Amino acid sequence: MLNLLVVRHAQSVWNAAGRWQGHADPPLSTEGAVQARAVAERNSGGSLADVRSIVSSDLKRARQTAEIIAETLKVGSVTCDEGWRERDVGEWQGLTSEEIERDYPGALATNNYPPAWESHESLTARVLQAAARLGDSVPNGVVLVVSHAGVIYALERHFDAGFARTGNLNGCRLLVKSGEVSLHGRVTLDADADADNRRPAATTQRQ
Repeated sequence: MLNLLVVRHAQSVWNAAGRWQGHADPPLSTEGAVQARAVAERNSGGSLADVRSIVSSDLKRARQTAEIIAETLKVGSVTCDEGWRERDVGEWQGLTSEEIERDYPGALATNNYPPAWESHESLTARVLQAAARLGDSVPNGVVLVVSHAGVIYALERHFDAGFARTGNLNGCRLLVKSGEVSLHGRVTLDADADADNRRPAATTQRQ
């Protein structure tokens, strides 16, 4: 049985600016790089003690987070899989919530998403396929997956878990057994991160 720890990347420069990221590729902020290393060191004897490999979204903010953690834990190179990348947010990419409200009045409150917004069904399908691929290549053990908030929210929605915001470097646990994927609660690597990520937003799809 494969145990996947699926966590959100560390703080990016667009997280710090409050911008929706989607498939855009901003790097980690300086604070994010420090956060990733500190969290890896703090959890090396706990939640991350049994991690033997790390997989990442192909987007820079996730890949950089994964590489810092891999170097700190000394678990070898990072494997990238675009199946774990963030939801495509279409025309909202690069905008703040305030700019979205200005340009698309009321859209956030009514979940009236723009053209090219990736559907929940599409996002969930590719993430579950990515999890199944990992299950085929790594049948057992613990793998850390560095992904995105939208991915974690989609997984929790798919498995009928209650919605709650996730801070950087926190996420959820998946089990993959005989091709079946199941959700087994939340993962908290940085207990202090949530307080820094409660930006007001009417939508539950915040990236």
